[in-house]
Amino acid sequence: MSADSSVKANVGPTPDPGQDPVLFLDCDGVLHPDEVYLERGRPALRARGELFMWVPLLEAALAPHPQVRIVLSTSWARELRFATARDRLTPGLRARVIGATWHSTMGRVDGISLGRTTWWDQATRYEQIRRYVNRAGLRAWVAIDDRPEGWAEADRGCLVRTHSSRGLSETRVMDELAGQLERICKHGRDES
Repeated sequence: MSADSSVKANVGPTPDPGQDPVLFLDCDGVLHPDEVYLERGRPALRARGELFMWVPLLEAALAPHPQVRIVLSTSWARELRFATARDRLTPGLRARVIGATWHSTMGRVDGISLGRTTWWDQATRYEQIRRYVNRAGLRAWVAIDDRPEGWAEADRGCLVRTHSSRGLSETRVMDELAGQLERICKHGRDES
């Protein structure tokens, strides 16, 4: 999402480290085309379709895996606040959300705003996700995103890459996502 707003976000409850498999979820280029801009403080899609038009595909992929939790790895969590980003999802997906890679404290030190630019702004999406994985002690996770830049070779197998204009609408992506969800859920069962 392109924005000129510096609105901060809050995150949901802290996950129980490593217990449930986690899906890191981007919105733009995944749940709808990556042509979203803030217009008068509200997200607007400047491509054919509508915002969150591929959410039913994600819901169908997750249906056999009720244990999978979601962490928002989207700029929506920063630009529009965590709760707003989460609440744009359907109730079923919303119930799975346990946090975001962005937290409002990332833009503050001792309650003082650091201004617009933070570590998070300079980091690749992979670095943002990897930081969350390390801090939460996650063992079973996958990310779905249209930004493959900066991914470490060791973690490339944890990325389901989408095309920025087609997102989840591609059969290849849905097949890969199904396989990845099976992998992370099996990993969780194997460690139990």
